[in-house]
Amino acid sequence: MARLRAVFIIVGFLVITLLGMPVQWLFLKLRRRAAARSFPNRYHKVVAALFGMHIKVIGQPVTGEGVLMVANHTSWADIVIFSAVAPLSFVAKTEVARWPLFGTLARLQRTVFVERQRRSATGEIRDAIRDRLLEGDILLLFPEGTSHDGNSVLPFKSSLLGAAEARLAGGAHVKVQPVSTAFTSLHGLPMGRENRPLFAWYGDMEMVPHLWEALLAGPLDVVVQFHEPLSLDRMDRKSLAARAQEIVQTGQAQALAGHY
Repeated sequence: MARLRAVFIIVGFLVITLLGMPVQWLFLKLRRRAAARSFPNRYHKVVAALFGMHIKVIGQPVTGEGVLMVANHTSWADIVIFSAVAPLSFVAKTEVARWPLFGTLARLQRTVFVERQRRSATGEIRDAIRDRLLEGDILLLFPEGTSHDGNSVLPFKSSLLGAAEARLAGGAHVKVQPVSTAFTSLHGLPMGRENRPLFAWYGDMEMVPHLWEALLAGPLDVVVQFHEPLSLDRMDRKSLAARAQEIVQTGQAQALAGHY
């Protein structure tokens, strides 16, 4: 039954995706900005339900203005999870743009790609992020720089947080909102450290086999918490990165301990 369920999910995902891609492309082509922002959110809600991801949301995302969200990164599943709870775009490494199918989906969601191998590109990417924030977009950045086992949070890098120095119309800096996520249960039962790698994608794990194993594992419960936003109005970017990392780590630890 597990294999039959996994096959059904894959077929359903491909059908939904192939039907949705031209719709999003048309929104972008016609410069329907509001629709191009909201359609991926609706699409990923359907995908999350199809994959059996039960997402509990705590707190509220900042809306109505550009905001830079910073979150811990555990898996490919983060893309579905975060996109299902807010109308956002991602900041991702350039390698993602070359992935079959998923690279196309990332471009359609207006991802900002970061070339991490070329340090001189940091300023250009920071400016690109700033411009998108000033246009009112919600961008989500994974400041750890890599995914990991989902049991902790790695130190946040501060290099791209300089984009939040941009000032909105009222003169305040763009808000930086910490967001924590945790994979908490499998089939409704608490998920221990030994089972979290079924969904955590890191190291040299290959994408397709890992995705298949995750689908075989069954329904997943996830906790996403939107924390109070921070700002460069009162701290420098390194202090902000450290504070955001502390907030996200605390949120993840509380979720893993079942305190929500």
